[in-house]
Amino acid sequence: MTITLPDAELLFKQLVEKIKPLITADTALVGIHSGGVWLLERLLAELGNDVKHGTLDVSFYRDDFNQRGLHAEPKPSNIPFEVEGSHIILIDDVFYTGRTIRAAMNELFDYGRPASISLAVLANRGGRELPIMPQISTFDIDLVANKNLQLLRHDDGRFYLQLEESD
Repeated sequence: MTITLPDAELLFKQLVEKIKPLITADTALVGIHSGGVWLLERLLAELGNDVKHGTLDVSFYRDDFNQRGLHAEPKPSNIPFEVEGSHIILIDDVFYTGRTIRAAMNELFDYGRPASISLAVLANRGGRELPIMPQISTFDIDLVANKNLQLLRHDDGRFYLQLEESD
């Protein structure tokens, strides 16, 4: 069975339109490395760089760190705003089990207690294992466990989705 994936650039435009009305003076956008940071960078270009923002690399906060290890190029988290009382929108590329988001929330709470945390993703691929789910998603698809949906970038920065089979 062949799966046709949507145009990631169109999905990104939908994501911008869904997030735009949620931005207030108390809102902060936080991208999760790596795909969530790619989305964050493009979101800021659309929404304006005056939106509070930061990035997280949740590698050390994952409950499966011993199996996964670090990314090839670990990046330091950067939260240059007051988390306490902020309405945070976590940005990630593809939602799967919820473990990355749980790790991101654990790390955020090390910075302070936000007023709220929402999750915005480009795609929800199904397979949730925790009581965590995106409030904003532009594409939902149910994939079997051995399929991996990835957000990738062309050299010019345009996004595309790719489906791979894992072992």
